Amino acid sequence: HKECPAALFDPAGQLLNGDEAIGELVNQGPNPFEGYWRNPEAEGERRREGWYWTGDLFCRDGDGFLYFAGRTDDRLRVDSENLAAAMIENILARYEGAGAVAVYAVPDPVTGDQVMAAVAGSFDPLGFAAFLAAQPDLGTKMAPRFVRVVERMPVTATNKIHRALLRKEGFHCPDPVWWRPPGERTYRPLTPKDIEGPLAPTSGLSEARGGFDPRLR
Repeated sequence: HKECPAALFDPAGQLLNGDEAIGELVNQGPNPFEGYWRNPEAEGERRREGWYWTGDLFCRDGDGFLYFAGRTDDRLRVDSENLAAAMIENILARYEGAGAVAVYAVPDPVTGDQVMAAVAGSFDPLGFAAFLAAQPDLGTKMAPRFVRVVERMPVTATNKIHRALLRKEGFHCPDPVWWRPPGERTYRPLTPKDIEGPLAPTSGLSEARGGFDPRLR
């Protein structure tokens, strides 16, 4: 596994090369992790090749400072590029109408994943598209294909956003969903005809599926 290159930022502090600079933080040496109780499979995911894989995504600048970018569980792979949900959420949080934002993957048979966002608050499809076009650090594959508009975010018993539920429901949910067809920049309401037509191959997939030496991989 190769190390990620240094993160590059513009004068405003926006990350410019997140698709290649963000990776999982791993370390080698003594650490407090003792393993998972009766779960060797999960433990094997954390301990590999003599390294401890934290499950945390970071990027590192040229001076060695680390910046948290989310969890590996929230990583998306769109058309061979790894994207961090947290990074996209930070951008979408600038949208004036968004009270809360959650970004997650919708399986796609061609690209691997598509980006879907749940937005709590007011949503104007034209204004949202214009907002996305004005964001200098929004990569070409980061713009949400689907936007679910919710009154309030679903939460877990610990009051965290229920991302697993959002991923499970995908665009098969009780809330209004807007989508941006391939090649288009504007959003339109997702209809049953869309799901039965151009999105039919995607629909079935939503239900499947001594020292400290830090490195990004």
